[in-house]
Amino acid sequence: MTDDDVLAWLADSDPALRWKVERDLLGAPEEQWRATRARVPHEGFGARLLAAQGEDGLWAGGAHFPAGFEWGDPQPWTATSWSLMSLREWGVDAETLRPDTVGLIDRNVRWEYDDLPFWGGEVDACINAFTLASGAWLGADVSGIRNWFVEHQLGDGGWNCEWVDGSTKSSFHSTLNSVIAILDDEWRTGGTPELHAARKGGEEYLLERKLLYRLSTGERHAWAHHLGYPFRFRYSALRALDHFRAASERDGTEPDPRLAEAIDRVRASRNTDGTWHQASPLEGAEWFAVDVPAGEPSRWLTFFALRVLRWWDTARA
Repeated sequence: MTDDDVLAWLADSDPALRWKVERDLLGAPEEQWRATRARVPHEGFGARLLAAQGEDGLWAGGAHFPAGFEWGDPQPWTATSWSLMSLREWGVDAETLRPDTVGLIDRNVRWEYDDLPFWGGEVDACINAFTLASGAWLGADVSGIRNWFVEHQLGDGGWNCEWVDGSTKSSFHSTLNSVIAILDDEWRTGGTPELHAARKGGEEYLLERKLLYRLSTGERHAWAHHLGYPFRFRYSALRALDHFRAASERDGTEPDPRLAEAIDRVRASRNTDGTWHQASPLEGAEWFAVDVPAGEPSRWLTFFALRVLRWWDTARA
């Protein structure tokens, strides 16, 4: 496909993706992409996932895992935290969820870990990241989680979900999920100076490693190149680059030169048909598929890759 063919193919997608394509790749007028985004709760992916919300405000009857989940099975993606993440990332307005969703969730579900209250978060950095971003979107009181991230930042600048088991070194996955959520909170609420400083520290952790390498040995992480959508919790250089694109826009800064090798890896992974292909989608039950099986051209991955490369090339030019 030519570049124009690829853009047309991307635009022929569910409204959850189409409005982003219109805004970020096609340069459509604001009234056009906003009109497309307004369709998300009423058709396609957004409408289907909103319809799955129970009268108790939950999805699948659980916080991070569905009710009745048997430990040892693959992680399902149907419970409340994952469903909120998808709706938020698709651009769904908070008002389209059930009335008083924040209160319903607060009253009707606790975290599977230690029966902790939902909007207070728990001990896992990734789960707290998802909850911080969703709470900022819905208007919940997540001030405790904001403080948690400042208090639990590790000495090397990042976070690790396994700190509770004694880990003192940060994790690529945990750190990326954390900085993504902190940035989302800043966009929606303004954040706090302390949390902004924590985000910058987490970003420096990733930049020191060029998004790809173990700092102590110089070893390249093979999983950093895995292309799979939905991203869920997983780290990839592409997902990290998209965060740094958004952070650059928020902070008014130029792309950091240390991103160059990760950019090259994303560029080199483009297929001969002009798209990026699904490589390693996560296992586990989901409400419905939002992307293609492994080996097929992925609209979502192609969109993210083109958006990142356009940002980088424009700034570097």
